[in-house]
Amino acid sequence: MAARTGLELTFLGHQTWHITDGLSTVLLDPILTEGFGAGNLDFSIWPPRSIDVTAMPAPDAVILSHEHLDHFHLPSLDLLPRTVAVCTGMTTPAAVTDAIAVLGFAVHRLDHTTPLAVGDIEITLYPAGARTLFWEQRVAQPLIRLAGTTGNDVFIGVDADVSDLYIEQLADGALAPPRLAIVSNNAQTVPYGALGADNNLLPGMDGPRNRRTGIEILHGLLIDYCKPLGEVTDVALCGNGFTAPRSPHGPFLYADHPALAEAANALQHLFRVHGPRPGDRLTVPHDGGPIATSRATWVQPDQSAEARALETQRAFLAEPRQVEPTPVTEPLPRTGWETARALLAEELPRMARELLATRTGALASGLHDYLRGPVGSCRVVLRLLDPPGAAGAIESYAWDITGPAWEPVESTSREEGMAAYPFGIEIYYQDLIAVLEGHAQIWDVVGGSYQGWHIGEPLDSPVYALFAVYGEHQRPDLAAHCYGHSLTALGYAQDVAA
Repeated sequence: MAARTGLELTFLGHQTWHITDGLSTVLLDPILTEGFGAGNLDFSIWPPRSIDVTAMPAPDAVILSHEHLDHFHLPSLDLLPRTVAVCTGMTTPAAVTDAIAVLGFAVHRLDHTTPLAVGDIEITLYPAGARTLFWEQRVAQPLIRLAGTTGNDVFIGVDADVSDLYIEQLADGALAPPRLAIVSNNAQTVPYGALGADNNLLPGMDGPRNRRTGIEILHGLLIDYCKPLGEVTDVALCGNGFTAPRSPHGPFLYADHPALAEAANALQHLFRVHGPRPGDRLTVPHDGGPIATSRATWVQPDQSAEARALETQRAFLAEPRQVEPTPVTEPLPRTGWETARALLAEELPRMARELLATRTGALASGLHDYLRGPVGSCRVVLRLLDPPGAAGAIESYAWDITGPAWEPVESTSREEGMAAYPFGIEIYYQDLIAVLEGHAQIWDVVGGSYQGWHIGEPLDSPVYALFAVYGEHQRPDLAAHCYGHSLTALGYAQDVAA
């Protein structure tokens, strides 16, 4: 019975959780297939596993924390009965809820004032903390408890700073500190030589010591993040749970959460740290007893695939090499070249305007000097690789802040570009077009097709400017097209209006 078992949380990989009290069941951010991604792109769940959805205790409700592709997955939702209620926060883009409705689900938006009751399970969705990075500001963080209990709450800190509202309620005593806090490891550290979102091509700005270490990650997750949660006694790690397409280095570094948890428990005395693998179940008893661990039989690890990927990682670490970017989407057909050029010409003025409002734009606009002395009005170069009909060539545009506008410029070597422009973006032409056509999202191509350079701090990078300009929050029209393609692939002929 629920009063005896408490809350059972089964980890399904990355940031998906199956939560039950033995009577009612909730799924958080379900990725139920072996991977996710837009179009033909495949981000495989790490560690690899398969889920027998027919044997999985069926959910009564799905909680969708936010819209990013590693949390919102239409093919996984399509595996569930349409009687399941899908609930999300107040700020989730309408393109997302429209797409879910096309599948035939009823979608409910929840605010933080009234808990959702699923049987005896209560879920309150808290808004992300005010200091959260802009591309995660729509995140809703669930607080889960059994009705009529206190002191055994589970707080799931999905992809954002801890909610200020939740911290206030802890501080004034309206809520007891959570018994279990689940924190998201989003470090996505890649070995030196591999492509990562934070790489900086400027000389001296990248190197082995510029990559985050496990010690840094644990300090951020366990000390900094958990500090406002008060006397939390247990913490569970999740996240970092996928491999990007065409990753020659295998999984991300520091994605072995059992090993991180073991190290954390040896190095601190503040709380017990859990590092679940897919299929591991944490049971939070209603009476305050110790959290128990067990296994779900309907989640099967793929140990052979895991061993092969880890061997790939070991080989790369033993002999690091410089990974060159490759396109992650399909080549443009010859019949689509003119359409692609017209689409780019239409998009560049919009990109030029929206870049002004990013950190890259603000810093670039305020510059007076660079390597060669005073800078002119062009501060960023966009280098499009393999333009239509010119494999191996580069098509270049300079961002002129006096327009603002992207002006065609002569293509030079990368080194000459870095000497002339304080910011640079290199991306395959076909991948940018795929984003503009809704066949891929900006998150898909960064780390595979993108490289760049910048001055200033990491968040001044053009990577984060592209996130700001092309993320679902800013371009729901592109996201809607992407969802429409996914729906068509699932057999739903309707497109989704932006």
